Amino acid sequence: MEPTMPVKVSESMTINQDVMHEVFQNCADVVIRPLKLPDQANILLVYIEELTDSNKLEEIISACMISREVDRLTQFKMEVHYSEIIAKVLKGCTAIFLDGNPFGYMAELTAFKQRAINEPSNEASIRGPREGFTEDLKTNLSMIRRKISNSKLKFENLQAGELTHTSFVVAYIEDKVKPELLQEVRARLQAFHTNQLLDSGYIEEFIEDKSLSLFPQIQNTERPDTVSASLLAGKVAIIVDGSPNALLLPMTFWAGFQAAEDHYERFLYVSAVRLLRFLLAIMSCLVPSIYVALTTFHPQMIPLALMLSISAAREGIPFPSVIETLLMELMFEGLREAGLRLPKAIGSAVSIVGALVIGEAAVQAGFISAPIVMIVAGTGIASFAFPSYSLALPFRMLRFPLLISGGVLGLYGIAIGIMFIMIHLVTLKSFGMPYLKPVAPIGATFWKDTLIRMNKKYVAAQDKQ
Repeated sequence: MEPTMPVKVSESMTINQDVMHEVFQNCADVVIRPLKLPDQANILLVYIEELTDSNKLEEIISACMISREVDRLTQFKMEVHYSEIIAKVLKGCTAIFLDGNPFGYMAELTAFKQRAINEPSNEASIRGPREGFTEDLKTNLSMIRRKISNSKLKFENLQAGELTHTSFVVAYIEDKVKPELLQEVRARLQAFHTNQLLDSGYIEEFIEDKSLSLFPQIQNTERPDTVSASLLAGKVAIIVDGSPNALLLPMTFWAGFQAAEDHYERFLYVSAVRLLRFLLAIMSCLVPSIYVALTTFHPQMIPLALMLSISAAREGIPFPSVIETLLMELMFEGLREAGLRLPKAIGSAVSIVGALVIGEAAVQAGFISAPIVMIVAGTGIASFAFPSYSLALPFRMLRFPLLISGGVLGLYGIAIGIMFIMIHLVTLKSFGMPYLKPVAPIGATFWKDTLIRMNKKYVAAQDKQ
């Protein structure tokens, strides 16, 4: 708003109309509509057509055209400052100015166009609810409230973004969340300042503990049941208007291996699958580097028959094992990224066919050996076992420095790399909680719901004691 522009609403309809025209100059979506009532009084409507329920608006106009029903407007909230009126109009409200009144009426006539509630594609569940968050904040909050019908579930409204004025909510359960965690979240959000807030990812980068760490310290999800379960466990959720991804904090390393349906299936099956996921995660990170280290520096550790087979396959290959593996890993990651960015109808086909064609052609041409194709393919399949995409990314990235360490120093290089990773994980915290808790430091909940999940009947009995 210009410095010379008045701050408060004027009694003059002409001044109010001029101010609205000046503020919304070149805003083709904003409608500034003056009307004259039967008793010669003037009325001014300001709204965004695409964000307004036209049927309700026409009802308001019809009521205003009958002079005795103008008092009906008193049911709406009154605002005396132009800044408040402008902010609410941009959020979808309708501003109504009456000639002679030094204030404006704000009518909630919003009618946003939004997509239907569907199952989130990135967190598909075999068993359990099929609903996922949308881009509408009120819809997302209603899905959480339906699962936790308790007055102790709190939603604190906040706003950020000097240009976008985006609304977001901090959700928690009053008796479950630790006061120091809630205080820390509020403090970090108060220090969060930005010109734009378009997604929850903006907040994540600002409030996480260590921005340079490869490992995510805040969990994100599109599932209301995951958010509800986390709130019941004492966590805090942040839901941003316009984003289908809610943030959950604090996050532990083990949360990335837990899928949505883990609490809906029987505990024996869930425990076995979780251990399998962890084993596959280690394989996705270490198998290429171990292969390179053994074939380059420690061939005596490989059975003779297997070593002879690998040597025969590598005969005539112009590159050393580390370069060969590195090139294939880069090619695989390129194909995977291309498959994600291409349209869904052809993305998966291109990535699969591309991998088969390129791998087979490279082997036939003598550029790479067949064992490397098997190693890279197996590693790629193992990396798809992560329920959390954000935790899969650091494992994919760490594969390359470990590969280089194994190619330069052998198993000693891999051991050094693992040592640095473990030191980092042990010292990493998420909002005051150790990242590896309850494994390091070990806690009472270690056997309840970490790498394995105990029987709910047993856990409930233990909690009562």
